[in-house]
Parts: sequence; C-alpha cells; structure tokens
Amino acid sequence: MAGLLFVAPAVLLVIVFFLVPLGMAFWMSLHNWPLLGRPRFIGLANYVNLMGDQRFWNAMRFTGYYTVVVTIAIFAVAFPLALFAEKARPMIKVYRTAIFLPVVVGFGSASLLWAWLMNVDVGLFSPLALKLGLTDRPVNLLASFDSTFWSIIVMVVWKTAGFNMIILLTGLQGISAEVQEAARMDGASSWQRFRRITLPLMRRTIALALILSVAGSVLAFDQFYIIADGGPQNSTVTAVYWIFSQSFVSFRLGYGAAMSMVLLVILVTISVVQLRLLRTPEAA
Repeated sequence: MAGLLFVAPAVLLVIVFFLVPLGMAFWMSLHNWPLLGRPRFIGLANYVNLMGDQRFWNAMRFTGYYTVVVTIAIFAVAFPLALFAEKARPMIKVYRTAIFLPVVVGFGSASLLWAWLMNVDVGLFSPLALKLGLTDRPVNLLASFDSTFWSIIVMVVWKTAGFNMIILLTGLQGISAEVQEAARMDGASSWQRFRRITLPLMRRTIALALILSVAGSVLAFDQFYIIADGGPQNSTVTAVYWIFSQSFVSFRLGYGAAMSMVLLVILVTISVVQLRLLRTPEAA
C-alpha cells in the first residue's frame, strides 16, 4: 500500500496528461471533426483516406531521411565530445558547460536565431562569406533543398549534441577504471579497449541516447516551420508539419488526429526495434 501511494501521483499524471488525451485523439480520429460545428462519426474513413495521401507519405519519407542523417551527425559529434569531456584536464568544467549551453535554448528560440543568421540580407553568414572572400555574391542558404537541409542539420547538431554528450559521458564514467587499466596492462591498444570494453559496456547508454534522438527527430517541427516554412517548394515538410497543416490550417482535426495515431504507432515500433537490437546479452 505504501508503494502504491508513492507512485500514485506519477500514475495520475500519466493518466491525465497522456492516456486521456491519447484516448481523446483516437476518438477524434474516428470523426469528421471540423473546427466549428458538430463532429460526425465516420469510423475508419480517415485512416482509409490516409493510405492514399501521397503528401503524408512523402512527408514521412523525408522525416525518415532527416532522422537517419541527423542522428548519425549528432552521434558523430557527441561521442568524441563525450570522450574529450570524460578526461580530467584543465578547465574541463568550462568546456562541458560551453558544450551544453545550447541545450538550454528552446528549439523555437534556436530556430529564430538561426533563421536570422541565415538571412541573406540582414543575417551573419552571407555577409561573413562575402567579407572572407568565400563568395563573390550574397549566399541565400534557404534557396535550395540541399543548402536548407544541411543548414538545419548543423543547427540541430549545435542545439542537441551537448545533451547527448552528457548522456554518453554518464555511461563513460560508469565504466570501472580498473577494467580499463587491466586491459591496458594486458597490452590492449586504445582502439581495442574502445571496441571491446567501452562500446559493449555502454550499450544501454547508447540505446537511451539513440531512442531519444530518433524520437525527437521523428517529431521534428519547429526548425522546419520557423526556418524554412516547409520550403523550398514544400521539400522540407515533415510528418508533424503536415499534421499541423491539416489540423490547424485546413481545420481537418479528425484527419490530423488519424495521422497522429499512425505516427505514434510508427514511433513506438521504431523504439521497440531499437531496444531489441541494442539490449545487452544478459537482458536477452
């Protein structure tokens, strides 16, 4: 009874702020639910229409592409930073704080900042490129898909690498120094210790960081809405952006709820697969 009383507040929060809204969203997805007027029950019609919605599946394909690229980029930056920050060295606390600082900036604020930095007229990047002689004319980073996409990738890595660094740093610090020292005395090289000791012992930590990174990437919205507004030519429309557009621009709330349910199922499936692939042998 004491245990139930201790967990009751958390359970209540989950029920009120997750399970109840989830049930309401599913119920809404079974209706033609306009912004104004009476909802009309249509069963699974929204899901049937969704199967033929090419715009939604195009958005899902782009979201998948973005998720793969940004997750690899984040880990490619965060892991070396974690290895660097794990070592005892002068001013290491200053380095850790500086790397982590962008994390405290909200995604909306960070997107507004980078939208200004990339502005071809009043931003920083284009005039700086001109001044340094890297180009002979103003550079509009939002004019093409490639420049827009990779500019947003850089922004997201800058914003989130510090968070993943902290998670990975926690895993690194949890590895016994005696194990590393024993391997060193047995003649194992740095690469062998990293591959045979560090990576296996960090599987759970990597799994946590990977799931959080993938989940955040699949639900990406702020950066594409604020910086690119889905452009150029709707080439950077993510799944959440399309759900937002259908729900709050076209006012098809029931249809938007159906897309949200499909996205939830896809996200849960991806997370379960990641957990199974990255679980430790003893957990298997």
